[in-house]
Formats: sequence, structure tokens, C-alpha cells
Amino acid sequence: MSSSTDITLDERAAQLRDALGTRVVLAGDPDYDAVRLPWNVAIDQRPFAVVTPESAEEVVAVVRAATAAGLRVAPQSTGHAAPGLSETDLSDVVLVRLSALRGVTVHPEARSAIVLGGSHWNDVLAAAAPHGLTALHGSAGDVSVAGYSLNGGVSFYARKHGLAVNTVRSVQIVTADGSLVRASARQNTDLFWAVRGGSGAFGIVVSLEIDLLPYADVFAGMLLWDASYTAAVSRAWARWTASAPESVTSTLRVLHLPPLPELPPFLSGRSVVVVDGAVLESDERATELLHSLRELGPEIDTFSRIPAAALVQVHMDPPQPTPAVTRHRVLDALPEEAVAAFVAASEDPGLFVAELRHVGGAAARPAPDGGAVSAVAGEYIAHSIAVVPFPEAAPGALVAATAYVDALQPWAGEALALTFLDGGMDRAPGFGASLDRLRALKEQWDPRNVFAAANPV
Repeated sequence: MSSSTDITLDERAAQLRDALGTRVVLAGDPDYDAVRLPWNVAIDQRPFAVVTPESAEEVVAVVRAATAAGLRVAPQSTGHAAPGLSETDLSDVVLVRLSALRGVTVHPEARSAIVLGGSHWNDVLAAAAPHGLTALHGSAGDVSVAGYSLNGGVSFYARKHGLAVNTVRSVQIVTADGSLVRASARQNTDLFWAVRGGSGAFGIVVSLEIDLLPYADVFAGMLLWDASYTAAVSRAWARWTASAPESVTSTLRVLHLPPLPELPPFLSGRSVVVVDGAVLESDERATELLHSLRELGPEIDTFSRIPAAALVQVHMDPPQPTPAVTRHRVLDALPEEAVAAFVAASEDPGLFVAELRHVGGAAARPAPDGGAVSAVAGEYIAHSIAVVPFPEAAPGALVAATAYVDALQPWAGEALALTFLDGGMDRAPGFGASLDRLRALKEQWDPRNVFAAANPV
């Protein structure tokens, strides 16, 4: 990136130290191994340096110091998307961890919130709930709002309300020249278009304004059976989703769970099939819609009206950092043959999760005023997760995760969902027809390729 190619790495480190003092952590420093660790601990990321700024002004200082030293910059909030960044050579990259840049201000009259760049969805839900509001959050509360939203974001509200990226009203972003700028529908409109999908490739988002939803509570939960019911449940769920209204967003999953003491007894050491999701209807209508699935006699049925903030717990995502590899495809349809393929592929004990997520509806309709990514062109997302308990297990986990989505390839379209991308996957289908314009704007806003992103354009 830099024209100062003669400067040594030690000299660049000294320049960072001079500019940033003790805020910069370099390889060899006592805190390096702790601060470089992403949420997905299967990824052994080793950047040139790590800085954890506590304000927008400090982010500006980091970008200016890094570029002055001929170094690149990579924003990272939690590290859920670290597998994508692992494909980048980080030997000259300053990792900017946004974990200290958290906070949410809710504007209930406008039904919106200002969210600092490192905030998690749990932060938003806690702030919005007292006002009877919620957001298009993901299935895990510890995922960053900025990374999730600006890469699309498929929530349990998606079929009715679309992708989370379409709720972003504006961003405050530090660009490659170290400027702090606002991008919205009225200011820096080309950058605003690009960052809604192009995300970290264009700068470091230090805050964003998002729309909120007027739900104090929702009808949501899960139905659980032993995995011996997988074929029957899968066929029923496929028929159910084929006619379900857009008020229903759900997933079908087969989980192969190890015998761990931290798991509740009804899950530990078992294989189970689960349907979970949200039904944005009255209790009576929701009960009517769920009838055909409940006729299958689930072992556990938690569907009921719950506080909206509790929806984030329904999917039972791991609460602690988990080493894993994932793969996904976006399916155009789910005919009987595809259901049979799902049932067969889900039996692999090497999988932690084999999932089908129902999208379509508003999630598949591009927003008229949307950014680079505003929809997922498909009806279902086939998603697999395989745990990597130790590094040597990674190849086998990847084989299992890949075999599952390959089994469903005959029904896949060309699209991919950015928030589901993992290492070793082609990013281009996630951007679709927007890729050429994104690349042109990348050249305009970041001509020296300062920013390294988990989903590079």
C-alpha cells in the first residue's frame, strides 16, 4: 500500500508507538494473544498490531497513524466474521478492535437508535425494550450491530420486514484519509450506498443510526423432537413454509450435540430436530398457523408470547466463543427431492448443525432506496456448522460442512448471503450485480486499499 517500501517493520512499529503510545499492542507484547483473539477461536489471526480505541477521535488517530507508517487497517467488532479476514495477509495490518466503543441512544418518537460501532445486539435490545421497541437483530445477542447490519442481516423478522441493512439511516465512518464523515441518503450518498453491503471495505463505522420496530412482545419459540422424527418434521415444515404468510420466519435444524455438562439434560449427548422462529400475528392466529407442526407431537414446545428482547434466545446459539467452520447455499426452492436430500445429509454426526432457514418474502425484495445489498435472492438458506475442537479437526469439519451444502446444490441459485460467508468461499455472489460499482467506489474512497475487510470487494 505504502510508497515507503524501504521502511522496516520495526521502524513502522516505532512510528505506531510514537503516535499511539500504549494503546497499540504489538506481537511480543504481553497482551497480544488476548487482544488478537476473535470470537471464532478456530481462526488464529496474527495482525501486525492491535488497537482498541474508545472514541471516534481515537479511531481517526489510529487510521492516520497506521497509514503514515505504511500499514493497512482492518476493523473488527467481535470477530464472528474472522474466517473471512483470515484470507488476508495481516502481517502489515493494524487490527482495530471496536469492543470498547459501545453504547446506544434510543429516540422513541422517531423509532430509531444511534448505535456506537462496537455495540452488540444485546445493547440495543436492552435500550429499546423500555420503549416497547425492538430491532431486526440476529439469532445471537453478542453479534455486533454494525457488522451484522451492514452485511445484510437475516433476522426472525426478515420475511415481513426485510434485511436489517435496510433499517440503516446513516453512518459515521472514518475513511482512508483519516476523515470522520457522515454518510446518509443526503450526504455522501455514494458512500452510503457502498457501505450498506460493502461494510468494512470502505472504512471504520464508529456509529450508525437504525430504525426500530414497534414490537414490545412477539409470539415465538421452538418445537423439538428426537432426531428420529427428522424425516416427518422436515416434510411437514417444507409444506408449512410453502404456504406460510410473510409474518412467519422460521428455521428447521438438526443438531448433533456432544455430552457436555453445560448443556441442559434434554440436549446433552443427543441428536434432535428443531423448528424455531417468530410469528408476527395474534396469539389466536399464531396458534392456528402452528397447528400442523404441533400435530407431530413435539417433545418440547415453547411457542408463546414473549418479550421481544427474549427472541434473541430462541435459536440457542452458543453463548461462548466457539471454534467452527460453516458453509451455506441459497436455495430457490425446496421440493420433495430437496427435503429428502436435507434429511440424508443432516444425519452426518460430524455436523453440529444442519439448518434450513426460510427467507423469501420481504427479505428477497430489493429495497427501492437500498444500498449495494438490500435483499437475498432466494427462498431458503441452507447452512451448516461443524465444530473444530482442535486444529487437526479442521479438515474433517470442513468436509462435513461442505458435503451438507453440496447435497442441496441442485436447488441452489447464484446468490449468497454475506452474513453467512465463511473462509474459503467466493465473496462475489454475495454482492451480486453491485460488485462492479462497489469496486469503482472502493477505488474512489480507498485508492491505496487501506482497509482490509472480511468481505473484500
